[in-house]
Formats: sequence, structure tokens, C-alpha cells
Amino acid sequence: MRVLMIAPQPFFAPRGTPFSVLNRCRALTALGHEVDLVTYPIGTGVDIPGLRIIRAPRVPGITRVKIGPSLAKIPLDTGLLLTTLWQLRHRGRYDVIHTHEEAGVFGWWLHRVARLPHVYDMHSDLAQQLTNFGFGRRHPLTRCAAWLERHVLGSAAGVIVICQDLADRVATYAPAKRPVLIENAPLDPPSAPGAAHAWRARFCPGAEPLVLYAGTLEPYQGIPLLIEAFAQLDMPGTPPRLALVGGRDDQIEELRALASRCGVSERVSFVGRRPPGEMPACLAAADVLVSPRSGGTNTPLKIYAYLQSGRPIVATRRLTHTQVLDDDVALLTEPSAAGIADGITALLGDAALAKRLGDAARARAEERYSTRSFVARTAEAYAQVGAQIPTEAAINAATTDLEAA
Repeated sequence: MRVLMIAPQPFFAPRGTPFSVLNRCRALTALGHEVDLVTYPIGTGVDIPGLRIIRAPRVPGITRVKIGPSLAKIPLDTGLLLTTLWQLRHRGRYDVIHTHEEAGVFGWWLHRVARLPHVYDMHSDLAQQLTNFGFGRRHPLTRCAAWLERHVLGSAAGVIVICQDLADRVATYAPAKRPVLIENAPLDPPSAPGAAHAWRARFCPGAEPLVLYAGTLEPYQGIPLLIEAFAQLDMPGTPPRLALVGGRDDQIEELRALASRCGVSERVSFVGRRPPGEMPACLAAADVLVSPRSGGTNTPLKIYAYLQSGRPIVATRRLTHTQVLDDDVALLTEPSAAGIADGITALLGDAALAKRLGDAARARAEERYSTRSFVARTAEAYAQVGAQIPTEAAINAATTDLEAA
């Protein structure tokens, strides 16, 4: 199939939805589809055979886009829609329109105008996303977003969701739809032998135990709780070090000040953003991985990478985590500084427990969140819009191509 994909995101940028867009493109092209991706004029290029990136016009004064709703998205999304219309008019026939996030509204309209089936990639509930960023449930924008979400889902020929909570919401909004659940598991190969040691020596030298968080530093991630928890650790022997990987400079400075106020600045390393290719080595370097998330319901992409790493995990006992994690594969804690501190202390103080949970995490990832499962579910989603169902041999070949990339 020839796919016109619309992603209202900086592409590529090392954060949740752009990772998902990247992996969706990788899986589709590995299955033999051609993808034209219309996206923002922001981000770094990627080289994937079968993928062509078409950028909307630059908007003067806008060089980055923050996570979540923002005024910057209005001119950027306008340019995105105009570029998409130009593609439909001048670039020949497409077989399907595939949209991400708020571009689903474009897909709702364009599938009628262009008479093409629409695949809606639902990364979040648009109304809930607005409430996560401070808009009330009865705010006119929130109510409008809920209305639009229902109409987008009702008109889509195929729906992809990234977590069970979104599948449940689809069942409420559009009961006739059968969404395909494709978790945001990364498709990166494991780190090479010695890479974890080299990463740790570079960013966190020393023999102390290493607790690591990797991801954005947005408020709902709960990083202040994690720093406060770190200040409460009371363990014999060498105090552990905390490494925070990711985040913008302004966020890092704010958290650095908090670490100083909590008296742990000398034991907290702010690594900043690192290339995606480093992440397997980064995670493998840790003694404990932690996700203190305090808000939202979508499962963060980092959780799948954490599982694949085989390192023991501490995570807050919230729906955002418990859709994927349970007590067999992670140490789940109350979403408080004291609870997170107790979880870290338990894993660092009990090597047998840490190994059992780490081994179980890797086994869970291999069983449920493998590259092959990602490819097969992508093929299932496209069967809803008329794509030929690939043979087992074709799925295996596409999986091999992705794992070798």
C-alpha cells in the first residue's frame, strides 16, 4: 500500500509519540508498504528505505514544540494540513491516510474528501490530555476535544491504540470499533557487550550503586517525588547515585535546584538528552530503573524499554504502570516519596529479589512485547483497511529486517 501518514510532532525527536511514529514507519516499510510522512519542520531526519519525509513550511519564531497542547501547534498544524492537501493533489494516488494524535481530525475530514480509508493512531485521549495539562473537564476546549474524538473514532476504518486504557475508551466512544493494541515497545537491539560499562564510566563514574530514570522531565513524570525520595534513602554502605536521562535545559536547572535544596545535589547526575541508540546501554548500566510517574493513564514508552533491559524496576502503583507491570516483574510502590524510597532501598538491599524481578521483566518483554509481535499487530491493523494479510514467512522476514537494522 501507499500510505500518507500525518504526524503533528517534531520528527524525529527523542520522546514518546515521535518514537511511536518512527517504529510504526519502520514496521510498515518492513512489511513492504511505502510511507510518505507529513510532519513538522522541526526535528532530525532518519533514513529508512521506503519512507519519505515531507516537512510542512517553517513558522518564523517557532523552533521547538513542547509536549502537550500549546499555541505553537496552531500555525504548525495549519501548515501540516496545507502540506497534506498539496500531497493529495499533486503526488498521485494514495491507498490509505494514517494519522497520529490531533491529526485524526484531519483524517476524519480528508477520508471523505479524498475517499480514502483512514487509520487513526490513538496515542492518548485528546480530552484527557487537555485535563492533564491544566484544563478542567468542563472547559469548552476539553468538551470540544471529546466531541471530536468520538467523531474521529466513528469514522476511522482502522484504529490503533497503545495501551489497554485507550482500548477501553474506544469501547465507550465507538463500541462498533475493534482497535488493535500495539504497545510502544522499542525495536532497538540490545546493547553490545561492554557498552553498558562504557556508558556508566562516562556519565556516572564511581563504584556506588546506580539508580536511573530515562525519559522526559514533564511534571506528570513525578521527578520531584523521585528526588525527594532519594533524599530519604537511609542505607548502610556507599550511598547510591541517581542519574536522570532526558529533559530540556530549563527543566534540568529547576530540578537541579530542588536536588540542592534536598541536600543530594552531589549524588544526582543530570545526563540530559542522549541519542536513541545509546538507550539500551544506558538502561543496562543501571542497578535499578525507576519510573515515579504521578499522572496520566497511558503507559510510558520507557516501561517497555525497562522490561527489555532485564534490570529491576521500581514504579508507582498507578494505572499508567499497572496496565503492563505487576508484582511479578516490578516492585510497585505508593506514589509518594516515602514509597519510592522504600522500593529503591528494597531492591538495592536484596540482590536475589533484584535478580528475580529483572529476569522476570526480560521474560515478560520477550513473551509479549517482541519485535515480531509489533510487526504482526501492525499487519493486523492494516488488514482492517484492505491490506493483504502477510504470511508467517513474510512476518518473520520483516522482523529479521527490523532486528538487523
